[in-house]
Amino acid sequence: MNTVIGISGSLRHSSFNTALLRAAVELAPAELRLETATLSGIPLYDGDIESSEGIPPAVAALKDRIAVSDGVLLVSPEYNQSLPGVFKNAIDWLSRPSSDIARVFGGKPVGVIGATPGPAGTRLAQTAWLPVFRALGLHPWLGRAVFLANAAQAFDTEGKLVDEKLRKLVADYLAGFTKFVEIFAAR
Repeated sequence: MNTVIGISGSLRHSSFNTALLRAAVELAPAELRLETATLSGIPLYDGDIESSEGIPPAVAALKDRIAVSDGVLLVSPEYNQSLPGVFKNAIDWLSRPSSDIARVFGGKPVGVIGATPGPAGTRLAQTAWLPVFRALGLHPWLGRAVFLANAAQAFDTEGKLVDEKLRKLVADYLAGFTKFVEIFAAR
């Protein structure tokens, strides 16, 4: 069974993206272990801190989890038509030192999905991730897309994805992504 680390790019407790990640865990195929990780505890990147104190413990722990995984699923909000700063900051930490990029990310499949309360979905944020994936040596799965718009209508008050069409879309996305991960794991 392949393991994918899923990370929500939002720190907000009632985040639609964290709710979408929980839905993804629920809807993942039986042959995929989708484990969640958090960005909580990751400080703002500061090269002086890196030089004087090294990699923060929260960063080191997440790096190690990603390094032993078979893939990564980013659940990304869209802020100002791009990727969120807190998520990019975490990736910047995770890629330090640069000599560690291959160990942590190199050659892994990556998927990206996202939710937003607005009407346009997260298409622009997902597109903004592509140069980052290239820099890290990740292989994006582009076979399907989940750009969940109007998220307040898709989730109930407990944060459960209740829109059946969207549940099917997420399940179909994960089925395809699972096959993509299997191809890389077999190499």
